[in-house]
Amino acid sequence: MRRSGESDQGAPFAATDTEWWHEATFYQVYVRSFADFDGDGIGDLEGIRSRLGYLELLGVDALWLTPFFTSPMADHGYDVADPRDVDPLFGDLDSFDRLVADAHKHGIKITIDLVPNHTSDLHPWFVDALESAPYSPARERYVFREGRAGGTEPPNNWVSVFGGPAWTQVPDGQWYLHLFAPQQPDLNWANNDVRADLERTLRFWLDRGVDGFRIDVAHGMAKPAELPDMDLRAVGVIGHHDFYDPRFDDDGVHDIHRMIRKVMDGYPGAMAVGEVWVTDNHRLANYLRSDELHLGFNFRLVLAEFDAAAVRTAIEESIATAATAAAPPAWTLSNHDVWREVTRYGGGEVGARRARAMALVELALPGVVFVYNGEELGLPNVDLPDWALQDPVWERSGHSDRGRDNCRVPIPWEGDEPPFGFSPGDETWLPMPPEWAALTVERQLEDADSTLSLYREAIELRKTHEAFAGEALEWYGAPEGCFAYRRKGGGLICALNTSDTAVPLPPGEVLLASGPLEEGSLPPNTAAWLV
Repeated sequence: MRRSGESDQGAPFAATDTEWWHEATFYQVYVRSFADFDGDGIGDLEGIRSRLGYLELLGVDALWLTPFFTSPMADHGYDVADPRDVDPLFGDLDSFDRLVADAHKHGIKITIDLVPNHTSDLHPWFVDALESAPYSPARERYVFREGRAGGTEPPNNWVSVFGGPAWTQVPDGQWYLHLFAPQQPDLNWANNDVRADLERTLRFWLDRGVDGFRIDVAHGMAKPAELPDMDLRAVGVIGHHDFYDPRFDDDGVHDIHRMIRKVMDGYPGAMAVGEVWVTDNHRLANYLRSDELHLGFNFRLVLAEFDAAAVRTAIEESIATAATAAAPPAWTLSNHDVWREVTRYGGGEVGARRARAMALVELALPGVVFVYNGEELGLPNVDLPDWALQDPVWERSGHSDRGRDNCRVPIPWEGDEPPFGFSPGDETWLPMPPEWAALTVERQLEDADSTLSLYREAIELRKTHEAFAGEALEWYGAPEGCFAYRRKGGGLICALNTSDTAVPLPPGEVLLASGPLEEGSLPPNTAAWLV
């Protein structure tokens, strides 16, 4: 591969900014599936605390915890009944405080989910709204409307992101909006009570020592004026690649993020990262302005096929978008809503090799990286039986990928059979496959060639090696199906081969490779770091 001056990508964010998250490696903990301490088969806060030593060994800088708030669990915690308390399923406020304190002792920051678009239908506000008359102040906190056709049809043609209609009728004839499940009524962000309550929630957790928030559906909240009928034929259910949805990304959402940022600026070091499913680069950059989000997930790597041209385009667009707002890009390959990489890239040994290669591509990039729990173990999706499925996406849409439970199966820690140390009990909330005995943390820590060992070494090099300096990328000329880029400040080269044949390595000393290298060559489905 030869160096090419054709695509010298400029610095995406100010190198002089020393906020802790700018080069951080975050680890997403799906709380239900990480570690169960009390034996009920469901992960909890004490389980996370018991595994902080592992997370320190892995080398991550911060955790993102999915919702652990009081909830009836219609959407596994993303239907929040009390945003300022811990659901007994996961512990209590004392266990949360212990987790924060111990994580900080291990040098690990704690960020938590914020769910501002909707509440649970069992939230006291919504219970009050159902017991109140139409047009009452209680109903003004949500989006209630009169129906069409004499009240017999919904107010518009909107459908739920989870499948089915986006409106549910209540006994007095009005309808309420829920862009997700019926148990998740959308809040009315034009209402002062709603804004004041979110500020109270932000301060509650920041005062308890959290270091930041991941904002769920950060492109939601504000709704198009008058809630018009829309052409929704291109809108897919959650987890699909067709994520453009004209009901989201309304300009009014930016006022809400400015309000959130104003609160957070009163807590030095606090940060917010938004789940922003927006296709347009300019509109995504709007969320990263200096008075809005600190970070915004750019899902282009998630959506890219294992193809060098597609991955390069995703990287270039992501860096260019972040550079527009002088913010660091936030990279991720997976999360609790999408298929795991091993399965997404073809499954089996090929999928595993490709996932390892993409891990090196991601971890070599400037900016912030988010690793989903189990990604570092090379876990694939699990083909669960119908009786085990709990995801409301599956229940409401029945689409072919069968919901999101297949990427949420609990983490295998040790031993030769389920539950692999995940729980002191025998049952787990989703069944664990026996073949995961080869993928446990215990087994992989003993294997220098394991995916876990690769992640540990890569994260350590990312944090300590001088070659990772600088935010600008320089691209090399490369054979079809391949690419190589160089970090201009430190000189690190990352090369990826997605073709069917081996290609020459760029010049330099190999620092790390995702798999065995041939003499002077980069095999298919492999990435390497060179200096």
